Amino acid sequence: MSNCTNKLQYLIWVLGGLLAFLGLANVMPGYASIPRIGPFGLEWFRPLFFFLCVAIGVVYGWQRTLTVGRSLPIWRILLDLIALVIVAYCCMRYYEVGVQMIKSIVFFDVADALVAVAAVAVATLLCWRLWGAPIAIIGLLAFAYLSTGDYWPGILGTSGGDPIDNLAENLWFSADNGLMGSIFGIILSTVLPFIILGAVLDGCGAGDSMIRISFALMHRFRGGPAYSAILASAMFGTVSGSAVANVVGTGVVTIPMIRKRGFSGNFAGALEATASTGGQILPPIMGAAALVMADYIGVSYLTIIVAVLIPALAYYASLFLAVYFEARKLGVEANEQDMPDPVTRQDWINLLLIVAPLAIIVVLLIQGASPAGASITAIFALLPLSLINPQIRRQPYRLLCALAEGGITVGRLGIAIAIVGIIVASMSSTGIPTKFAVLLSSASEYSLLVALMITAIGCIILGMGMPTLPAYIAIIVVMGPTLQAFGLEMITAHMFVFFFGVASAITPPVAIAAFAAASISQGSPMATAVTSTRIAAMIFLIPFAFVYNPLMLTVPEAGGVFSLGAYLWMLAQLALALYLAGSALARFDQHALGHLSVLTRFALAILLLSPFQIPSIAAAVLGLGMLVLHRTKQVKLQEALS
Repeated sequence: MSNCTNKLQYLIWVLGGLLAFLGLANVMPGYASIPRIGPFGLEWFRPLFFFLCVAIGVVYGWQRTLTVGRSLPIWRILLDLIALVIVAYCCMRYYEVGVQMIKSIVFFDVADALVAVAAVAVATLLCWRLWGAPIAIIGLLAFAYLSTGDYWPGILGTSGGDPIDNLAENLWFSADNGLMGSIFGIILSTVLPFIILGAVLDGCGAGDSMIRISFALMHRFRGGPAYSAILASAMFGTVSGSAVANVVGTGVVTIPMIRKRGFSGNFAGALEATASTGGQILPPIMGAAALVMADYIGVSYLTIIVAVLIPALAYYASLFLAVYFEARKLGVEANEQDMPDPVTRQDWINLLLIVAPLAIIVVLLIQGASPAGASITAIFALLPLSLINPQIRRQPYRLLCALAEGGITVGRLGIAIAIVGIIVASMSSTGIPTKFAVLLSSASEYSLLVALMITAIGCIILGMGMPTLPAYIAIIVVMGPTLQAFGLEMITAHMFVFFFGVASAITPPVAIAAFAAASISQGSPMATAVTSTRIAAMIFLIPFAFVYNPLMLTVPEAGGVFSLGAYLWMLAQLALALYLAGSALARFDQHALGHLSVLTRFALAILLLSPFQIPSIAAAVLGLGMLVLHRTKQVKLQEALS
């Protein structure tokens, strides 16, 4: 069994390495006298890439089955091999039709429609295995609606058309829609190099050093390991793009240390889940979803990362406050004895492996380079730079393994994105987003607040069980036009949807990041998810705040009018709101808080984030007054006890 597993590991590394090499070659810019290799022709590169994604998905499924100790039945192997043959034929047909489209008009027949349906069937089966039921089921529903829209009643009915052309073009043979449409193209052109960069960063040893340094910086504080988990998960999460991968990668070290300091298993798991999830809203990389957002909106990548900076920092400040109040409530004290492996000089040197690539990306983006070009340049700089780590000098093959692991991650993500392509095709060809916007406008009676609340709930429901990137894409297709109809700027609407798409990873009942953390912390999965929602409550409030106060997004594209006084007042409001909300959610400040005090503090925090000037000023005065009285009461209590 182990011999078979090892062979499968080598096979998937070969497939992942091939996918990574082809993907990087496709988007690699020219350097001085070195000419560009790509971009490759869509008619052959996309089907080849899709086939590699399917092959990786099949082999990954085999390997995972054997790794957990289950047998791999012959019928399963035969079924998967048949699926590979079917996909190979579908990809060849895509190439043939693509070449014909360049020369003349193509009319689809029944065989082409069957090819599209077969490709959808294989992709859905693989997606169900790799990513679970939610995204696969949504893809099947979108396929069913696209196929039967003529027969739906009322406003849900579609305008008809030739069903053969409808299936063939919208699901498979279009460069804009379907399994290999424009969304799949964004993965190839923009997201892939960032995922490869994240894999190389992890493989060159920078991640382990980062965790040890985070612990060294924070272990003297009350909640030392908890603060360290926030720092490590934030830095790792902005690159990795996967909340679950972040939880597993850093949580195996941080969660036991948090529990050892005196925090409960549910809190330890919840904190790791919330910190890991937040990495996807933290600049400069934001887990690659920002790249898709920039392409969608038509603004620069730098605009996106500037816009999200204040909301992201506010979110992480709320996590630090959650630890601060929880540590006070539990009476947790600093402990010099719970340091993990000591920080060495090499760890500080390895920190350069993180700082240098991120600095290269930011500088090149400011200079106007494309995101793909900036990330590939960072990879080329990181490969020789990684030799400063003696482990890499002793085992240079680890870099090849890291590149291959990045390719495997892209391959698995490609399957999920293909299913999202079905959703996008169904939405665009049936016009359902516009219909949904009309229905939502009627239901909300032209109230932006009600529309935002309905949209937020819809985002969380649609995002359940999905990776962040496909969740965001699937949600914005449906919800984006609705919010823009209420007058929101595109970047504000997209950012609102993006935040709630990220939040769905820690929101019950399908809180995949919280469940992954619970498996490490030995806490209750659902209790960990509920605690995650409490700790990360600001991720639900901040989007409403920047919708009503676009100045929080900083950039003019968000619609705010910048002035220094207004900006500083906004920051002061935000800081006070974070403190009031954090203490209310923990039910503790200098001492335990009663129910009335909790409700009052939370209400004042909401008023501080509201767009109404007089109520927010009044809330600031009342909030500061409450904090002063609370502190005075605590001082008097301590004097009485002494």
